Amino acid sequence: MQCEDIQAMIERGMPDSQVSVTGDGRHFEAIVVDDAFGGKGLLEQHRMVYATLGDKMGGEIHALSMRTYTREQWEKIQK
Repeated sequence: MQCEDIQAMIERGMPDSQVSVTGDGRHFEAIVVDDAFGGKGLLEQHRMVYATLGDKMGGEIHALSMRTYTREQWEKIQK
């Protein structure tokens, strides 16, 4: 599994998101920015992302660490 594949899967499942994925082929880190995260807890946000990856989690994707933000949160940390 390549970073680009994971990024594409998340973007397909969350079409309004901005996604960046890095990794070594089994362990990955994703930054996902989407206003759909607004008002949701961290666990629920991560579940939303995991849902886009289906059965790849725990198989081809051994580990995925992620940071999730709304667009407003993302803009604030970019300053």
